[in-house]
Amino acid sequence: MSILKLKPACKDYIWGGHRLVEEYGVDYEGPVLAEAWELSCHPDGASIIVNGEYAGKTLREYLDLAGLEILGTHCRRFREFPILAKFIDAKDNLSIQVHPSNAYALQHEGQYGKTEMWYIIDAEPGAFLYYGFKREITKEEFEQRIKENTLLEVLNAVEVHKGDTLFIESGTLHAIGKGILLAEIQQNSNVTYRIYDYGRVGADGKKRDLHIEKALAVTNRIPIIQSGSDYPHVADCDYFTVDKLNLDGKLTYRVQGTVYDTSFLSILILDGQGIISNKGEKVSYKKGDSLFLPANSGDWQIEGTCDALLTTIREKANPIRVGVNIGSSEIQMGIVNEQNELLDVKKYPTNPKRPSTEIIEETAQSILDLLADNKIPLEQCVGVGVGVPGTIDKRQGKVIYSNNIRWEDVSLAKSLGEVIPCPVRIANDADCAALGEAIAGAGKHYSDVVMFTLGNGVGGGVILNGEVFEGGVMGGAEIGHQVIRVNGRLCTCGRKGCLEAYVSVPALIRAASQAAGKEMSLENIFRKAEQGDIDMTEVVEQYTLMLGQGIVNIVNMFRPQLILIGGAMSTYADKLIEPIKDMMKEDCFGGMTSLVPEIAIAELGSSAGMIGAANL
Repeated sequence: MSILKLKPACKDYIWGGHRLVEEYGVDYEGPVLAEAWELSCHPDGASIIVNGEYAGKTLREYLDLAGLEILGTHCRRFREFPILAKFIDAKDNLSIQVHPSNAYALQHEGQYGKTEMWYIIDAEPGAFLYYGFKREITKEEFEQRIKENTLLEVLNAVEVHKGDTLFIESGTLHAIGKGILLAEIQQNSNVTYRIYDYGRVGADGKKRDLHIEKALAVTNRIPIIQSGSDYPHVADCDYFTVDKLNLDGKLTYRVQGTVYDTSFLSILILDGQGIISNKGEKVSYKKGDSLFLPANSGDWQIEGTCDALLTTIREKANPIRVGVNIGSSEIQMGIVNEQNELLDVKKYPTNPKRPSTEIIEETAQSILDLLADNKIPLEQCVGVGVGVPGTIDKRQGKVIYSNNIRWEDVSLAKSLGEVIPCPVRIANDADCAALGEAIAGAGKHYSDVVMFTLGNGVGGGVILNGEVFEGGVMGGAEIGHQVIRVNGRLCTCGRKGCLEAYVSVPALIRAASQAAGKEMSLENIFRKAEQGDIDMTEVVEQYTLMLGQGIVNIVNMFRPQLILIGGAMSTYADKLIEPIKDMMKEDCFGGMTSLVPEIAIAELGSSAGMIGAANL
């Protein structure tokens, strides 16, 4: 079943009428029906599927069962179902109200703000609505007029007629007037700040709450100029694109279209009746129906008579992402554009002795500050990725265990997502560095790359077919913990003979210091080896042998096109590459008769982790 017909959630607000029951066939028994939420995953009222294998389930339950793929690739930037579509019947005037932006709503309400559009289905003669101000007013005048009940004197009253469209961006003061029936497409939010309500009382006999302080904080007090810039669409913004469909049943009786993998299609029938078909399936429609076709449904056809609103989600214009790398000593975060360029970077100490909650709170605020400093609105950020050392459950967004920063069972993605209004993904920091190099660094021309990060430990990542290899269990590839010598040196992981115990920077320095009888630095080790020092030459040769053995093992398992060496050792990797190449030619399975991968030095340094995280 690819065409879903939906039953709306019903709202009996005091200003509503009964036209949605009488004229639009909404199944509702109460005396007042103000709103019918025709396409909704919102917890305050979800639509219910009435046909096919998912009949009886809410749209939210269907989404959980079918997976996020049904929304389309353009919806990956949203944490929740992106829109809410409704019919509104105003028998009386609605309150004067305003909706907050995403940033304000998330901070104060824990959910998204609201931008919406109205399509006027019908309006009594002389019916009007309020849309912003007649003139620019100060915050002080705004507040004074609310107190004195003179606010209506400065509001912009707009007479409306059937077929009119208005776009209400967050921060725009507005109110639907009595005698108007309309369709509304909006962000998936139910946050409204009521400013003026004509002194009405609710069902409990008390005056309804006003939200003056919050409204003062979010309202745009400059007159709104309605433009036709959305042409050829009825409305078009980062949250939704709405088109009008008209079939008169004579000159135009049939229309065909295609639902691609980029977005679902919502069809809201304003008038008429007929048949919609897709993949051999046919579903009848009538006035008031709401139909949903999941992404990648393919070709569809609608025939009969109808006025309808078709809603899809387009690709976001000029998106940016934020990549974060949480290390044991430093946190790095950067703004990454579509070309995978770092626009700005912020760094500060981690101080891992602090509780994880404190570090996460600071990270979230630092992300917001970084965007604000660059004058980038939150709406432009389509994702935040975080690289963390240790064992990561990417699917749950949890840090299972990280010895470096002393975290255990930390729900990082969820905690950041409570502040950041876009999807948050996390992964092992070495995987992020490998992904960054594969996308924008030394591996950008290859699809299969393995990166060895040689520093205080030995990490790395495996990129296969352009994606991070995770395997069947959490944690990804721990290439530093392959055993290269049975019962060898004790590793930090508790096992003996791991690659990390031989080719980490501390392991190399220890071996060199023992051979020299004094403390050695990386620079001194390689300088003396180059000068012919016998002890240091032997230490470097032994180091190269162990590293080469580990690389050969990985090549034999994953058959990558490219091996990259990154981390602190990348500065000296040019001394290691040629002998390791010889080892691969001799020891890789098949030898020269098979494809021996290239080996190169990572290019991006610390930027790799941020760019990779931003691409999660």
